[in-house]
Amino acid sequence: MVTLAALLASRAGPGDAQTSDLVSKTAFRVCADPANDPMSMEDGSGYENRLAELIAAKLDRPVQYTWFPMATGFIRNTLKAGKCDVVMGYAQGHEMVLNTNHYMVSTHVLVVPKDGDLAGVTELSDPALQGRSLGVTAGAPPATHLARNGLIGAAKPYALHVDRRYESPALDMLDDVDAGEIDGAVMWGPIAGPLVKRDHPDLKVIPLLNEAAAPRLFYRITMGVRRGEKVWQRELNSLIRRHQDEIDALLTEAGVPLVTDMGDAVREVGQ
Repeated sequence: MVTLAALLASRAGPGDAQTSDLVSKTAFRVCADPANDPMSMEDGSGYENRLAELIAAKLDRPVQYTWFPMATGFIRNTLKAGKCDVVMGYAQGHEMVLNTNHYMVSTHVLVVPKDGDLAGVTELSDPALQGRSLGVTAGAPPATHLARNGLIGAAKPYALHVDRRYESPALDMLDDVDAGEIDGAVMWGPIAGPLVKRDHPDLKVIPLLNEAAAPRLFYRITMGVRRGEKVWQRELNSLIRRHQDEIDALLTEAGVPLVTDMGDAVREVGQ
């Protein structure tokens, strides 16, 4: 019997057929950072690890990891080298990979003491932030907003590109908020939300939904596959579509703040 995959391969050009052959049929091969807490961890504790287990179960394949620090050369040394077939979390539109359909939309957040005088702040233009020291990842989109609102002079920068096996800027930033070293932290929600839920009960995560000026602070997150892997992309798209409720539940349990596709409201899952 002629299978659908065979029909698709027969209609593809030589390049498409060749790249499709690189995808493992016996394992769900994931490219991941071994120390990207709370997303991917070599001990399997990250929520992207749990997402990988979910997708692998639907494919009836075991998960197999290729570990490499999420820094310069990550895609070149993992996905592009054919050592693995998917990156579990990748921003939509990045040219280094072929994106699946997005499975979540999230945003940068403000993290402050939940009982402090900044707990009611919902936007970076709030006068209450003037003169306050905020942590921010150097070079990340929120830094532009801090500069626009006159907050960058008092801000404390934390490194963006590091080997997280040896440095943990996100963990350091939240520890500094708890210790009163900084008044708050502006962070990527899928990092801040789970870490606060797990380790920082006295902090509050506030999604930044009211920053109208560029650059945008919300992003649609996809799985990334090799460029040209259209058959594999469509297979993952189908899995995402059919199991979105389970993905939503997994992310919500982890503490990831989910927002609408346009980044203008918190998305309430399961209601």
